[in-house]
Amino acid sequence: MASLFSTFPLLRRAAPKLSKEFFTYQAGRHAALRTQVLESLPLQRTFRSGKPRTSTATLEVGSAPNTASPLSSLSRTIRNAREKTSRNSYFPETSDKAVAYWLLGSAASVFGLVVFGGLTRLTESGLSITEWRPVTGSLPPMNAADWDSEFTKYRSSPEFKLLNPRMTLEEFKSIYYMEWGHRQWGRAVGLTFLIPAVYFIARRKVSVPIAVKIIGIAGLIGFQGVLGWWMVKSGLKDDLFAPGSHPRVSQYRLTAHLGTAFICYTAMLWNGLSILRERKLLADPVTADKTFSILRSPELKIFRRSVAGLAVLVFCTAMSGGLVAGLDAGLIYNEFPQMGLGLTPPKSELFSNFYSHTADGSDIWWRNMLENPSLVQLDHRILATTTFTSVLGLWAYTKLSPTLKTLLPVACKRGMHGVVSFVWLQVILGISTLIYLVPLPLASAHQAGSLALLSSVMILGGRTWVPSRASRLVAQKLANSGPIPKKAAPTSTLGSFGRQSRVSIGGKGIGVGATNPSV
Repeated sequence: MASLFSTFPLLRRAAPKLSKEFFTYQAGRHAALRTQVLESLPLQRTFRSGKPRTSTATLEVGSAPNTASPLSSLSRTIRNAREKTSRNSYFPETSDKAVAYWLLGSAASVFGLVVFGGLTRLTESGLSITEWRPVTGSLPPMNAADWDSEFTKYRSSPEFKLLNPRMTLEEFKSIYYMEWGHRQWGRAVGLTFLIPAVYFIARRKVSVPIAVKIIGIAGLIGFQGVLGWWMVKSGLKDDLFAPGSHPRVSQYRLTAHLGTAFICYTAMLWNGLSILRERKLLADPVTADKTFSILRSPELKIFRRSVAGLAVLVFCTAMSGGLVAGLDAGLIYNEFPQMGLGLTPPKSELFSNFYSHTADGSDIWWRNMLENPSLVQLDHRILATTTFTSVLGLWAYTKLSPTLKTLLPVACKRGMHGVVSFVWLQVILGISTLIYLVPLPLASAHQAGSLALLSSVMILGGRTWVPSRASRLVAQKLANSGPIPKKAAPTSTLGSFGRQSRVSIGGKGIGVGATNPSV
């Protein structure tokens, strides 16, 4: 050993230091390492008491634990990495505000698409493109040969043979661009929804319920495209309408296409507004809890259910309007409130055997309700009148009921006023469209008004109904925050001079200085 130290002088000089570092018991450092290891064990963290125990070795030696040891640093790094991984491995409780604005922007785009689709139908441009090419159809014809090919396909359709046998190529281009623009807008809606949806979900900027709903809306958009072509296809076959009659798409498929668009728009609008409302409620959980308590009161139960029934009624009225549009039923009985010589056409006209497909006439009721233009228009009038009177009745209920005048929040009252305004506008547009034989501007505005009326009812519902998830999150936040601290009573700033004394002079309390509490 001596020869080894003589050979390596540096090793000889370092030997005392090495022996002191490795063979001397350092109680403080050992206690610190032991504490770090024990704290990293799950069972130890679960069953150890709330107070940290002081190591006896540390007390005996009297040295402070060395928290800067390499093992403690490594443990801290691993713990931080685990916490960071756990934070990124789950979706947040509330969605990002950008998701709400994106959903509302998508809803506005769908709103415009529905209105433009109505214009496409009113200008009889929907059957100008006789093929469905989701990818290659994105570009219009680029040269004369392409235009001749598209025009040749259209000349073989029933619409050209029966309605437009003298149409020129330039006239064909105008209706072609209308339908092409409608399809392009639909593609844009799909892309501007799908790409951000993938980003928001991948970056975990949405809660789990909103992520599921976004995926459902994306699937609904794709289904809407397929449904649109299924509707157009019904107007390209002679066997789907009576020989020699006006070529048109099936009113059933048109209503299904319109209804899907309404549902898609409503889902975007509702979820966008729900995210904003949820974030606003969680920002002030105390006020939110008070609002929920008011909205849950039994006195508002009738109002809450009435708003829900009103939303269903408005949707059904809009769908009956789709049947009217598909059958061109707005071009008959162009007066209001009468239909011919009375309020209703003759019964023989309303329930005609012409529309029955069975020998025993068992389908005469529902066939006439869905295929007879006279009865379809009468049904739309009845539903529209029912919607109008229901809105005014609910508005009068909020004005005349003392309970609702006291309990109903101001936001709900304002929402009710918005619904009343839109229903008046929609009634005026509907009657004007009927009287003036369905002019293009009025008919398009009437279709937009139906969607606006449904939007106002849904906004009113968002202010009236109690969202279960937001209510649960508010309750959790209140429970985690503990009892609400009360404001402390104002204290004197007189310090050691004691409490401020007041004497009565002339019936008024006047501060006259301070008295020592010991006196």
